[in-house]
Amino acid sequence: MVDTASRPETLADAILAGERAALARAITLAESRRPDHREQARTLIQRLLPRTGGAIRVGITGVPGVGKSTTIDALGSYLTAQGHKVAVLAVDPSSTRTGGSILGDKTRMARLSVDPHAYIRPSPSSGTLGGVAAKTRETMLLCEAAGFDVILVETVGVGQSETAVADLTDFFLVLMLPNAGDELQGIKKGIIELADMIAVNKADGPGATAARAAAAQYKAALHILAPASPLWSTPVVTISGLTGEGLDAMWSRIEEHHRRFGEKGLIARKRRQQDVKWMWAMVQDRLQAKLRNDPGLKARTPALEAAVAAGSLAPTAAAEEIASALGL
Repeated sequence: MVDTASRPETLADAILAGERAALARAITLAESRRPDHREQARTLIQRLLPRTGGAIRVGITGVPGVGKSTTIDALGSYLTAQGHKVAVLAVDPSSTRTGGSILGDKTRMARLSVDPHAYIRPSPSSGTLGGVAAKTRETMLLCEAAGFDVILVETVGVGQSETAVADLTDFFLVLMLPNAGDELQGIKKGIIELADMIAVNKADGPGATAARAAAAQYKAALHILAPASPLWSTPVVTISGLTGEGLDAMWSRIEEHHRRFGEKGLIARKRRQQDVKWMWAMVQDRLQAKLRNDPGLKARTPALEAAVAAGSLAPTAAAEEIASALGL
């Protein structure tokens, strides 16, 4: 029996009508590795594409313990109170052993999880470089079609190439801890160069003084880097995800950035460039899927790996054999 509720045209109409259950089904479809599900997801997204692109897309990253989930919960609640519809795409670290994922973001975002104007979608990263789930792009488009005008993408923040979030979003927010001394030495220059804003979190109570000191150090460090655009110099702000202090001013700066770059057509240009990267990422995904699923390769690769490990076959020769089997 054909599941008419999961047909692309039926799902599209339900998503445009704001049905959350339909949105959840569509995202599950997009995340599936089944070939028939992938085809349905592609048809669905193509159908919805004209109704996407209207949201402000913000990537949020930071080291574990910096308070990403607490900050997103407070920021999202502030935004829904202002009349926005907020979707949070929270990417959990997947186990490298089992591929499992904790998916605990809804428990960490207590207010947003019960907010009728918010939608939280935990999604396992499945080993994707940069901590961004393989299907986050598709999920973002589906949420925009469902009427969400702010998309917050929370990345893993466990040491992978977090710069991948810059290829998904309009604005890249980096959260920092108050104790800047040792941490300042460990900041990855690449991440700071991509940051559109640095926010020092936990600037409340006894931590307020330390947060201000840290912000001053980050500002000084940014002076040695040339701005990525003449339209924008990376601001450093202090916030408290716990109390909500400073979140209104932080969001105002994000809106200011979106307005400035939008007026110059730079948001649209950046998104077109991201789409090209998305295309190549999907090509790589298909190649990897063929590598995983091709019966001949699956039968042959254990012997190749053993030969390379034993030193009887050069890695280059093994790689050539695999590439030839793939038709490359």
